[in-house]
This record gives sequence, structure tokens and C-alpha cells, in this order.
Amino acid sequence: MNAFAGHVWVLALVAAVCALITVHLLAVRRTAGSSLTGAVVLTLAVAAIPALRGEPPHYVAGVALTAGGVAAVVWATGRSRRHRSARRSARADYEAGTAAVPLFAALAERDRLAAELHDVAAHRLTGIVVAAGAALRLADRERTGDALRHADEAGREAVRELERLTELDTTAAGFAEVDALAAAHLVDYRRTVGKAPAGSTEAAYRVVREALTNAARYAAGATVRVRIVPADDRDEQPVRAGGDHLFVVTVTDDGGTAVEPGLGTGRGLAGLAATVTATGGTFRAGPHGEEAGWSVRAALPAATVLPLRRWPLWRGTAGLDYALVALAIALSLGASLLSADVPAPFGGLLPALVTVVLSGLHAVPLAWRSRVPGRALVAVLSALLLWWACDRAGWTQPPVSDIFLVYGWVELTLVHSVGVRLSWRRGLCAPLAVAAVGGLALASGSGITGSRTAAWAVLAGVLALPALAVWSWGRRTARRYERLRAADARRRVLLDGDADAAVSAQRLLFATGLRDTGLRHARAVVAAAEEGELRAVREEARAGLTALRDLLSGLRTGDDADDAPPPTVSGITALAARYGAVVRYVGARRPLPAAVEVFAYRTASALMAVGVTLTVRTLPDGVEVSGPAPAVPAVERRLRALADAAGGTFSTTGRGAVRVWLPEAFPWRSE
Repeated sequence: MNAFAGHVWVLALVAAVCALITVHLLAVRRTAGSSLTGAVVLTLAVAAIPALRGEPPHYVAGVALTAGGVAAVVWATGRSRRHRSARRSARADYEAGTAAVPLFAALAERDRLAAELHDVAAHRLTGIVVAAGAALRLADRERTGDALRHADEAGREAVRELERLTELDTTAAGFAEVDALAAAHLVDYRRTVGKAPAGSTEAAYRVVREALTNAARYAAGATVRVRIVPADDRDEQPVRAGGDHLFVVTVTDDGGTAVEPGLGTGRGLAGLAATVTATGGTFRAGPHGEEAGWSVRAALPAATVLPLRRWPLWRGTAGLDYALVALAIALSLGASLLSADVPAPFGGLLPALVTVVLSGLHAVPLAWRSRVPGRALVAVLSALLLWWACDRAGWTQPPVSDIFLVYGWVELTLVHSVGVRLSWRRGLCAPLAVAAVGGLALASGSGITGSRTAAWAVLAGVLALPALAVWSWGRRTARRYERLRAADARRRVLLDGDADAAVSAQRLLFATGLRDTGLRHARAVVAAAEEGELRAVREEARAGLTALRDLLSGLRTGDDADDAPPPTVSGITALAARYGAVVRYVGARRPLPAAVEVFAYRTASALMAVGVTLTVRTLPDGVEVSGPAPAVPAVERRLRALADAAGGTFSTTGRGAVRVWLPEAFPWRSE
């Protein structure tokens, strides 16, 4: 019979080990929700065994607490391994893809310069061609003189703007430049918006400039109205989901005649739509009114509210913290409940209640281990002192000395976290405080004879050694983290230097081509205007537009971008270009940990489809990638797995969109 009982215990032990391994593997390979469900099922199954055998309720509760605490720690360690594995994979992809960063930085700069070239050159040279063509047709001396003066002034402006472009002054245009542009064209203009982000004001300037240029080309003599006003409820919601406050730019004309055919590049409105959408706005253009008029309308962000995201308790290192809380409570209460007579181990009902409360106060601060370890340690030591006071009053059982001997790992865990998170000046008192309070708890034990003060001094000195060792371990861990972060920063500096060099080389090629084409013709326009040769003015301006159109076509070939974009936040733009999609960036761009960059890129890649608009929102505590909900369930499962492995969240909105939030602080703080 005894042999059979022994075999049963061996089988039970093997089954328990197998169950814990299963929980660990679930936590490593599955999302938080499914793996946590597995841990809960295991705990309930273990608790059901004594319940089916008819054990007392307190025994069943003790088994459930103990099994739950152990399962929680095993689950949390599996989650930690899942995060570490995901980070290693992301960092490997980042290292492998950094070779493409300079190339795609150069390509992005090339596209930016091409768009700027279109806006600058087309606006000035088109106006010159239109004015010169009208004067030549009318053959009026006064109109010819006006056209020559306009060609001289606009030509000089074109030369200055093109020279600025070759010198690469990238200062964004503001509302002051929009005001000046409207005044120069003598249009009906009103603006009631005072402030907006730089990207929005730059987009507004480009919208107005392109619309006025098109009006000059295709609606000569029309009345043009320009309005920049806050969004109206009748038009669209002033505040959209995500916190974007909007203002609207409209440019309308009442119809006119096209004066010079063939002046456009065919990319103006498409480029405007991409620019406006990338800033987070909406764009439309089309016929307006009964007189064949035209309307251009752009809704742009006037301000952006960036919410602070909060992650669930099981995300990142917080999962391990709460698992430690569960373990501490399970070990302190579960072991006592497994006794054959309860509440006898606690000394009575009132001592049992006090012990339960004190156990919670001693364990719960572990949840603050990663955020405020100093305060958590103060709370734990305060609970221990309160336990000591209740022990002296005879209210608790077991005594505080036994509690510290068995559960002193709670204090040591927090001492290690203090060493990792706090500076040595602020953290050095942590091991000394644990030694002092722990010595007091041990000196109050029943086995101490003689002077308890002397015993406290000796025990505190003995405890100081392991406490200081654990704190030093935390300090070494912190220094290792700092070295890793410094190495990452150095690699990023070198990578940024390579990217800047590639961008500079691209700018040099662009500037050389521009000087040989548009700038040369713009200067020839000025020279012809000074000599009074209006026909030569028109021909040089038209030749300049043709040359710039050819330059734009050459710049946009894209045959040197066959490599995969780098797995970074900036690489999402290049990825979107291949899909014909648009990416809008919201929030201040800043360097992010390599793992965050890669996870954001992977998320955007999963959401990418032809014609979609994705939003990459840089938040104070992470990055959010959002876009239309995928139509394929497998893609949604992949996004959930990505968010889970990154320690973030996946959510859906009521408007058929999904959001994936990737936290920066956890779990990458320990990279």
C-alpha cells in the first residue's frame, strides 16, 4: 500500500511538472490571453483534485493559492522569454536591414526635392508663360510692358527659389507665406486660423500655390477665392477620432479660359493629395458651380492631442511583477491553509484576518517593482514593521521572524530593482534599510536569548552582506544596460551619418541637374526680359518647364530601389510607395529602440494594401500604427501576435480600423 502511495505521488509530481512545462510553452508561443487561460485552467484543475477527494475548503483554497502562485511565475517567465525572443529577432532584422538605410534615405530626399521642384518652378514659370502669351496675342504695347516687368520680377523670384532649392533650405512655409502668396495674386482671401503645426501650414501653402497656378493656366480672368477657416460641423467633424482638430483650405474659381496648353506636369493634384493625406488631412478637387468653375479643398490638422497609452497588467515586465505578487501571497497564505486545522495556524479568527491583511500589504508592492522600486521597498518595509508591532501585541501568528526568514526574498527582489533603476546615491540606503528592519524582525524571534538590542545589531550586520550583494548585482545589471544603450546610440550615430552622407550626395546630383536645366532657363528668362524680347521670354519659360518635367521624370524612375526597405519607421514610407499607399506621421519624430522600429515596420507591412492610408503616431510612451481593418482573418491574427510579442495591444475601432500600440518603456527598458 505504501509503495502504491509512493508511486501515486511520483506520478502526481511528474504530472505537475508536465503541466507547468505546458504553461511555460503556452506563454512562449501563444498570446497573453490564451496562455493565461491555460494557467488558470491548470490552477483550477489542481484545486479540483482535493475538492473531489472531499478535502476541507481551507485545504482546497491552500492548494489553489499555491498552484496559482507557482503557475503565475512560470507563466510570467514564459512571457518574458517570448518578449526576449521577439526582441532578438527584431534586432537581428534591424541589423540586417541597416545597410539599406542610406539608399532609402537618399530616395526619400530625392522624392522630396522632386515635389518641391514641381511646386517652385511650375508656379513661377507658368505665370510667365501665361502673361507673355496673352501679351503676344493682343499685341498691345502696354500689355507687353506689363508682361516684361512681370517676367523680370517672376523670373528673378524663380531664380532665387531655385537657387534656394539647390542650397537646400528646407524651412517650412507658414501662414505668413500663404498671406503673401494670396496678396501677390490679388485674390479674394480670408484666413481665420491663427496657429497650426508646421506640416499643416506647409501643406496649406502648397495647396494654395498649386491651386493659384492651375487657375492661371486654365481659368484666366476668373474670380479666385481663398479661404482658410476652422472646420465646420456641416462639412466634417472638427475633432476626429485620434484627437486631430481640423481647419479647411479652399480655393475656388468661377471658370475661365485655358491660355496656354501643355504647361502642366500632370503630377500637381496627385502630389497635393499625397501631401495632404500624409499630414493627416483629406483632399479633394473637382468642378464647382454652374460656370465650369473649379474647387480645391483640403482639411488639415490644426492641432494634435497625443494620448498617453496604458498597457494591461500582463504586458511587458509588469506581468512578471504581478506574478511575483501572486507567488508571495500564495506562499504566505497557501502554505498555512494547507494545515489540517484552520484557523489554528493563525492563532484564531482575528489573528487570521490580521495575518491575511499584512500578507497582502507585504506582497502587493511587488507590483510597483519596475516603476517605483524605491516606494515599493518603503511600503514592504512598512508592512514588515507593522507586522512586528502586531506581533508584539500578540495579534498575529506566525511570528514576524518566521515571515522574514521565509519571505525575505520579497525585500531582496526590491533591493535588486532599486539597484537597477535608481542611482547609487539614492539606492545605497535600500540594502541598509532592509538589513536594519530585517534584523529587527529576526531579533524578535522566540529563539533569541540575552540582549535583543545586541542581537539586532549582529543580525543587521549579517543581513547587510547579502543585501549589499544583491544591490551590487542590480548596479552591475544597470551598468550593463547602459553600455548596451550607449552602443546602440553609437551605432545609430554612425548609421545616421551614413544616411546623411547619402542624402548629401543625392542633393548634389539634384543640384547639378537643376543648375543645368531649370535654373539656366530661369536666368535666360530674366535676361530676355531685360532685353525686351517677350517672345524669347515665353520660349525660355516653356523650355524651362519642359526641362524640369524631364528632370522630374528622370528623378522618379525608381529602378535603383529594388532592395527591400529597411525595417524602420522611416522605411514605412518607402514600403507605402511600392503599394501606392500613403503614410501620415503624427507626433514628434525621435530615435526609437531598434525593436520598436522593427515592430512598427512589421505592423505597417501587415496592414499595407493598395491605396490605403496608414497612420504612424509617435506617443510619449510608444508608437501607434493604425489603418483599415484587414479583410483576411489570418492577417488580424498576425497583428495580434505582433502586438503581444512586443508587449503592446491590438484594438479595433467602430469605423472599421485597427490600432496596434507598441510601448517604448516596456519591455525594452532593459535592452
